[in-house]
Amino acid sequence: MINLLPLAKDETISTVLPLPEDENEWGKLHVMFATAKGSVRRNSMDAFTNVPSNGKIAMKFEGEDADDRLIGVALLNEEDDVLLASRNGRAIRFMGTDIREFQSRNSTGVRGMTLKDGDEVMSLTILRRSGATPEEREAYLRAAPWKDNDNEATLSAERMAEMAEREQFILTVCANGYGKRSSSYEYRRTNRGGQGITNIDNIARNGPVVASFPARDGEQIMLVTDQAKMIRMEVSGMRVIGRNTAGVRLFDVADAEHVVSAALIGDTGDEAEEADVDPATEVTDTTSDASE
Repeated sequence: MINLLPLAKDETISTVLPLPEDENEWGKLHVMFATAKGSVRRNSMDAFTNVPSNGKIAMKFEGEDADDRLIGVALLNEEDDVLLASRNGRAIRFMGTDIREFQSRNSTGVRGMTLKDGDEVMSLTILRRSGATPEEREAYLRAAPWKDNDNEATLSAERMAEMAEREQFILTVCANGYGKRSSSYEYRRTNRGGQGITNIDNIARNGPVVASFPARDGEQIMLVTDQAKMIRMEVSGMRVIGRNTAGVRLFDVADAEHVVSAALIGDTGDEAEEADVDPATEVTDTTSDASE
């Protein structure tokens, strides 16, 4: 990248974003920035249509924010939600329009998530809205197609099919090789700036969160450790379980070895490596979501 972009000392690439080929579509999009300390900001894509060869400042880290850093950038429209996931297993979901559109590029933005000492934001994700009410989401989750139970659906078959079509699944990966996949319907929307809800439980066993992002059947994930070991697995091989659970083993790492990166890749048709996913390690959800 140093041959493509004029990077300053100690500066690294945080995100690479594909843009619509038709630049006329750019005006409909916004750029969402998120930092490790929980700040977020939203700028119109129009602010970055003409970027000089030496780059353009998107936001500044100075003063009390001098030790902050950018952890993610994403494109969204006004119908999307923002999901921030933290290192210590918390997550918050709020409307993208909860953040006013910034005209300047000289600040780090506003508070997106309040973090406890030692915690930091690890992932920024954009989620589409389903249009479902809280009551519909609760009814759907009780009888979701992926759930192993005999609960009878209280919603119509048509509505269940509509919600299943718009359902997204959040994959969360932790440093000790554990992770899980949960329905986006379990991540209720709140106002920005809060401490969020549980994203994954038992951080003491799992280790800190490395990444959290949407993943669907037909895609694959690649996990890489700090000992340069790598595994690739099918997303469909991971059973969907509750948000407030500890998850299962995805990668059997060695002592003192940790997963440091998780990437989503398209299905190329190649057979993925078998992952060591042990159903016996799963921790069931015994806490009512209503309490969150």
